[in-house]
Amino acid sequence: MAAGQGSTGEAAEAMLPASVRHALEVADARCARAGAQLTALRRQVLALVLEAEQPLGAYALLDKLKAQRPGAAPPTVYRALDFLLEQGLIHKVERLNAFVGCVEAGHDHDHHGHAHPHQFLICRDCGLTLEVSDHGVAHAVAEAAAKAGFTAAHATVEIEGRCAACAAKG
Repeated sequence: MAAGQGSTGEAAEAMLPASVRHALEVADARCARAGAQLTALRRQVLALVLEAEQPLGAYALLDKLKAQRPGAAPPTVYRALDFLLEQGLIHKVERLNAFVGCVEAGHDHDHHGHAHPHQFLICRDCGLTLEVSDHGVAHAVAEAAAKAGFTAAHATVEIEGRCAACAAKG
């Protein structure tokens, strides 16, 4: 249990899907190894992002967080999101100005410095957002940048289209 979580936090966390609870434990261990602390608040924000079916914006997160922490304010959420981004536990989908859990957040990879290639597939009809990690795409982007004389430090690809379910509906 994260420091200061208390019985209310324990009860809320017990209601989470097993996959989210596991991802939280892995995140806690990863933060500890990095010398960072996944506080109760940061853990709650991460849980909200991980259990969401779609990317969540900061104010949607704030609304959900207020159910557990009535005094929560925008700076509280933004600081937690900044920490979670720095630790590689979530990604920001720029197109949507929203946040999603990293597909690797629930895996305990010591080498994961959040530098894994990631691309987002965003359905323009239903909002479904999938993270894929295709090294071929990352290589193609880096190669194109190099041909232009540019050294890419980081690239996130966001592809907008239609998911399989929406495409099947016509």
